[in-house]
Amino acid sequence: MEILILVAAMVVVGLIMTYVSKLIWKDELPVGMPNAYIVGIVTTIIVGLLDWFVIPAMGFSDTLKYVGVALEPALSVPLVFWIIKKAKS
Repeated sequence: MEILILVAAMVVVGLIMTYVSKLIWKDELPVGMPNAYIVGIVTTIIVGLLDWFVIPAMGFSDTLKYVGVALEPALSVPLVFWIIKKAKS
C-alpha cells in the first residue's frame, strides 16, 4: 500500500515540477509539452522508487530515506530536462 501512495505522490510531484520547469525555460522545453509531462512523471517515479529501496539497502536511516524521497525526485526533473537540452544541442 505504501508503494501505491508513493507512486501517486510522485505523479503529482512530476506534474508540478514539469510545470515549474516550463516556467523556468519559458516554454522552451527540449521536448514538446505532452512529452514533457511524460518525462517529468517517469523521472520522478524512477528516482522516487530508487530512493525508497536503495537508501535503506545502503544502510542509511529511514529519516534519510524520507528526505531523499521528498527532495530528489523534485530536483531531478529540471536536471533531466537540462540534460536532454544539452544532448540535443
